[in-house]
Amino acid sequence: MPRLVKVTKDNVEAACRVSVRPDQEKFSSPVAWSLAEAYAQPEIAWPRLIVEDDEIVGFLMGFFDIVWDPAQPDDRRSGLWRLNIAAEHQGRGYGRFAVQAVRDEARRRGHDRVYTTWEPGPDGPERFYLKLGFQLTGETSEDEVVGVHSTH
Repeated sequence: MPRLVKVTKDNVEAACRVSVRPDQEKFSSPVAWSLAEAYAQPEIAWPRLIVEDDEIVGFLMGFFDIVWDPAQPDDRRSGLWRLNIAAEHQGRGYGRFAVQAVRDEARRRGHDRVYTTWEPGPDGPERFYLKLGFQLTGETSEDEVVGVHSTH
């Protein structure tokens, strides 16, 4: 059964070695980049490793309670910021586990929806997110489409 663990000084090097398939690299950021962003924004970032037995199989980073649009300060959102499942571990349910983990954490924090973004395109992750129940909002964020999913 997979589980989430915090990124620590003892596992950060292994975390940075998590890499997606080469054809997916244009749709995701390296774990090291995500960890740098988490370090710079610790008040919103929730980086976690996905571990099966004692092997790191992926990385996720959630965000919680951010102001989505500065023009609408009451529009506060939570969701999945990053998801990297190691190439050799894809297709085993770890991505689904990661999305559910972020939904559970958002619900625990009192949010009824989670958001994520992805780059549209035939080789992108859209089918994955739609299959898990995300629905397009019609919004875009930095040339990516926005999806929303209930936490219930």
